[in-house]
Formats: sequence, C-alpha cells, structure tokens
Amino acid sequence: MDDDTSEQAFAELQSRNLGGWGLAQIGFGTGLAIYAMWVGILQPGFRKVPLKLQVPYIPASKAQVDNVMTLLKGRNGGLVDLGSGDGRIVLEASRRGFSPAVGYELNPWLICLSRFHAWRADRHEKVSFRREDLWKVDLTECKNITVFLAPSVLLVVTECLLDELPDDALVVAGRFPFPDWAPCRVEGCGVDRAWAYNMQAQRRLGVSYIPLPCVITLIA
Repeated sequence: MDDDTSEQAFAELQSRNLGGWGLAQIGFGTGLAIYAMWVGILQPGFRKVPLKLQVPYIPASKAQVDNVMTLLKGRNGGLVDLGSGDGRIVLEASRRGFSPAVGYELNPWLICLSRFHAWRADRHEKVSFRREDLWKVDLTECKNITVFLAPSVLLVVTECLLDELPDDALVVAGRFPFPDWAPCRVEGCGVDRAWAYNMQAQRRLGVSYIPLPCVITLIA
C-alpha cells in the first residue's frame, strides 16, 4: 500500500461512525490489555497472599519520597524498605548515604523493574532487592525502616516490628499511618504525608498507655 492509499484509509477510519459494536470492541480490547497487565505484572506476587494482605502497586510520588527522606534526616547506617515496589525509596536512600539499602518485595516483576532502575542510576552495586515474604525478613539489626503498605497490612506487621526492632529504630510510613501508633514526627499533607515512629516510644505506649508528646511538622 503506497503513502496516498495509507493516508486515505486513515482518513476514512477517522470519519467512520464506530457504532455500538465498534465501541464494544474497543472496550473489550482495553479491558483485555488491563487484564493482561494485571496477570503479567501485578498478580504473580499476590497469588499466595491472603486477600486482606494484598497491596496494589502504587508508585510513591516525588513529594512522598522527599517527605520520607526528611524524616530520616540525620540518621545513618542501613535502611530496609518493606514492600519496595519499583525501588525508588531504596535508590533515594542510597543516594543520601544509607548503606546497605535493601528492598524486600514479593512481586518478581517489580523486583526486575527495581534492579533495572538501579542499573540505570548506576547504583546496582550499592543497593539490593530481594524477593522475600515480609513476615520472614529478619529485622533484628534494622534501625531505619520504611513502609508503604495498606492499613490492613500495617495492623499485621505491627507485631513483627515490635518483636524484632531495636529500641533506637525509626519506622517511617508513607501514604497510610500505623493505626495504633503515635508518630513522633509528621511531614507533608494529604496523600503525600509521611509518619515517623520511634520504637522505644511505641513500646512505652504499649505498656503504660500514656500518650507521649509528639512534634508535628507540616509542609504546606
């Protein structure tokens, strides 16, 4: 088909009334594409996870990442991101001097994407991404933890953090706060807000149920 014929066919397609059947075909094709993306990219990490603990992949915004890093300012050592998604929190932590910076993610496609981002940023030798069950990760030596998890998962992971983390550990949650914990600091507002939790304070709260003073910092 020559160029003139191609342009004529394209113009005819643009002017054609698709009708109900044509719109139905487009809708079906769009739905099929979304389903294929779900099966190929999102679902593999969820197949063995109870429904209430499934966390959909929603990339952290730049503002969310910045707020998390602000709450971690002045701290050093390693950092662990539970449910690391595409790895952007881990990569930014590495850029800011946290070492080792490790992300744990169940979805194999997101692990591959994280490693690609690390390679493109020339940080593949400074960060690591591991496909492991969050409930089986050893946190006893971790002092900087970040989590972007759904409220239902935060309720479950609370016990693990209290049991394993040292008193001087800081946990930073993005997008959703821990339901039963009192933050020591808050950064940002709306969906970009992040909450910081001191583990020693949470253990004191758990024993005495006496509210501790909290410094709230908001960014307009």
